[in-house]
Amino acid sequence: MTSPVCARLGLIAALLLGALPGRSGAPTATPGKESAMLSPWQGNHGGTPAWSKVKPAEFPAAFSAAMSDQRLAIQRITDNPAPASFTNTILAMEQSSAALDRLKVLFSVHAGTLNLGVIPKVEAEMAPKLAAFSDEIIQNGALFRRIEAVHLQAAKGSLTPEQRRLTWLYYTNFVRSGAKLEAAQKARLSELNQQLASLGTRFSQNLLAEETNRFTVIDRAEDLAGLSQSLKAAAARAAEKHGLKGKWVISNTRSAADPFLTYAENRGLREQVWRTFVSRGDNGGDTDNKAIAAEMLKLRFERAQLLGYATHAHWAVELSMAQKPERAVALMEAMWKPCVAQIQTDVAAMQAFADSIGARQKIAPWDYRFYAEKVRKAKYDLDLNEVTPYLQLDRLREGMFWAAGELYGLHFTLLKDVEVQHPDVTVYAVKDAKGAQVGLWYFDPFAREGKRSGAWMDEYRTQNRMEQEVTPIVSNNSNFVKGVPGQPVLISLDDTRTLFHEFGHALHGLLSNSTYPSVSGTATAQDFVEFPSQINEHWFMTPEVLNRFARHYQTDQPLPAALIAKIQKAESFNRGFHTMEYLASAVIDMKLHLAGGRTIDTTAFEREELAKLGMPSEIVMRHRIPQFGHIFSGAVGGYEAGYYAYLWSDALTADAWEAFLEGKGPWDKAVAERLRKEVLSVGNTKDPGEAFRAFRGRDVNTDALMRKRGFLAPAPPVSAKH
Repeated sequence: MTSPVCARLGLIAALLLGALPGRSGAPTATPGKESAMLSPWQGNHGGTPAWSKVKPAEFPAAFSAAMSDQRLAIQRITDNPAPASFTNTILAMEQSSAALDRLKVLFSVHAGTLNLGVIPKVEAEMAPKLAAFSDEIIQNGALFRRIEAVHLQAAKGSLTPEQRRLTWLYYTNFVRSGAKLEAAQKARLSELNQQLASLGTRFSQNLLAEETNRFTVIDRAEDLAGLSQSLKAAAARAAEKHGLKGKWVISNTRSAADPFLTYAENRGLREQVWRTFVSRGDNGGDTDNKAIAAEMLKLRFERAQLLGYATHAHWAVELSMAQKPERAVALMEAMWKPCVAQIQTDVAAMQAFADSIGARQKIAPWDYRFYAEKVRKAKYDLDLNEVTPYLQLDRLREGMFWAAGELYGLHFTLLKDVEVQHPDVTVYAVKDAKGAQVGLWYFDPFAREGKRSGAWMDEYRTQNRMEQEVTPIVSNNSNFVKGVPGQPVLISLDDTRTLFHEFGHALHGLLSNSTYPSVSGTATAQDFVEFPSQINEHWFMTPEVLNRFARHYQTDQPLPAALIAKIQKAESFNRGFHTMEYLASAVIDMKLHLAGGRTIDTTAFEREELAKLGMPSEIVMRHRIPQFGHIFSGAVGGYEAGYYAYLWSDALTADAWEAFLEGKGPWDKAVAERLRKEVLSVGNTKDPGEAFRAFRGRDVNTDALMRKRGFLAPAPPVSAKH
């Protein structure tokens, strides 16, 4: 799972965030017209981003110029005297946003990973302007009439299935975004979108500030008891960065807090680290997010009502696989009771362990990871600290490459001639089995000042063949703690799964095979886009990957078979905890967006709704409301009323993985080819349910998800087919 944005958003977000051309009208002045940031990317590999040409202070002028160019482009579309056709309307729109698309890539990378200097100010300035520009597009009556005309003709004409799908998406999303509203309604809608854009930007910047400026300082070495040497060293380096040499700092990010909560013996410090982390955005003052979240909820409800929907949740879910909030809620409810039962069993075991060592303390949220690890070690003789020395970041990256080669015939080669935005970033050429270029993969693995927390995938360039073959450029971004120069970076078992997860998104973008960019790659329904990433996690734990790439950083010995067996035996251990902390966030997200237009006290809402559900007191939501970037870091088009998507996608994932096991196993090339052909390559050129049926031969069976989560007995073994 990623935060705050796991993959590139689809056409809905593109429309609402201004990725398409603007309204017709008199040409306007174009300040920044000569900015190098607007130039086509040059060089090998189909061109690459020219990071050295980025002048952050020039972003506003460059955006103004790019939007003006699109106004001219859209004017040419609407002034065309010929009847509306796919070529002169839909295709023309696809072709018209190149300069703005490139500029948005440069800016989004700076906003997400280099958010320093003038970037926060520029981000706050541009968010409402881009929202307003998007509304110019949607509210252009002449443009919409041409789109509607093509849509009405589509079934009668000679369009390809992909062209019909693209036309339907343009028409549907224009309607869903207010194209048919009256003038006064359109004006109010534009006001709402601009307000939401500004609030979402403030929410995101507040969260980044609290993650950067709040941390836990440890003065005494004895208070580090239980931590590995690598964790101690990371804390010492973090302290040095804050000018506290000789002390230790636990940064306010998940990658720093979770290991401390798992291994630190000092209960008081565990509580301090936990409270600091779960209180992000909830500390009062200028960076408090509670009022922002409440205001965004009210504005989203008003916006949904204006568009003709009962709530924002009904609007958000309409084009997803779930289609209705009730279907998403039903899946979450099916998981809740067995999940609570499992947690009660696990907590009882942890409490018994605590009592047995004379701890005399009731398990609290800051104890959960600590005692879960103790019980894991006692029950399965598995200490995850023993696993970490075998998980070298560089070797695991090579393992991902190898697996992609075995499954899809891809080959990755490090490039030295491509400009990067930061010294931490590396770039790889991706080729297929015949040596043809597939695309480029950028890797930005380490935490640093100005980089948002979590892990995510971006698309710098989307695959298409609209005018010529355009190969994709994708990136994976993480927040691992940088090691001592010359020493390997070791990561946890959970971090390794996240690494493979995000690489699954990258493969989804790289293996795209679409004609038009708006339906290419990861531009799919929210509750489908996590499917390719989640299934990619599974290949990490295969013997083929472990034996080759999970090797001790000092001895180069592979992860011992006995240790692998312990990991596999303990695979379902603590599943209740991981499911519940996610599930609680997903349920609260949906409840917030089904609550109507009343003013919500987010603190009381969170507390009261979780109490009604019977949330175990030993667990908190994975993302409490004031830090829930998935649903508040942006105006629209994120995961709001859509955080359930990870669970829906995991149902697809579990069922799809059983397809491999029903075949020749994880490396069944026929099943992998079917996955590539029917899922990874099709983007949004067809309905996602149709894509899954083409892969699986039927609709999804959610029993597989219950088995994966440990809430149903495993399926009986199926004989391998040869």
